[in-house]
Amino acid sequence: MKQLIVLLFAVSLVSCGASKTVRTSKKVIKGEWTLSTISYSEAGEYNVTLLNDVSKDCFEGSAWSFIPNNNTGKYSINSASCATGERDFIFTIQEIDETTGLYDFLLKPTDAKGKSQNNVGFRLSLTLLTESNMSWTQTLSVDGKPFTITMNFTKGNW
Repeated sequence: MKQLIVLLFAVSLVSCGASKTVRTSKKVIKGEWTLSTISYSEAGEYNVTLLNDVSKDCFEGSAWSFIPNNNTGKYSINSASCATGERDFIFTIQEIDETTGLYDFLLKPTDAKGKSQNNVGFRLSLTLLTESNMSWTQTLSVDGKPFTITMNFTKGNW
C-alpha cells in the first residue's frame, strides 16, 4: 500500500510540472538574443509603439537576455535616437499544442525588482524557436482587419 501511495504521489508531481516541450524550450531560449528584424503583414508606413515602449526602429538591434529558471529577462535599447537603456521583464511560455509546436508567450515589463507598475502584459505567439533563431508574432486588428507584427531574433553574445 505504501508503494502505491508513493507511486501516486510521484505521478502527481510529474503531471503538475511543465511539459517536456516547454522545458526544452526554456533551455533553448536561455541566453542572449538580438532582435534583428521586425516586419508587418501589410505594406506601408506604420507608427507602432511595441510593448508600450518604443518604435520598431528603436527595437531593431536591441539586445535581449532570458533567464528561464526564474522567468526573468532584460532588453536593452541601443539606438542613440531612442530612449536608451535596459528594461526588465518577466515571461512565461505557455504550451498551446505540443503537436504543432505553437506557444503563447507572455511578456510583462517590470522594474528591476520584478514588480509591474500597471500589471499589463503582452501575449505573443512563439512561432519559431531553434538553437539560433526565434520568432514572435502578435496579431492585432487595424481598421477591422488582422495585422500581424513579426519579431525575429538571432542568438549570440552581445
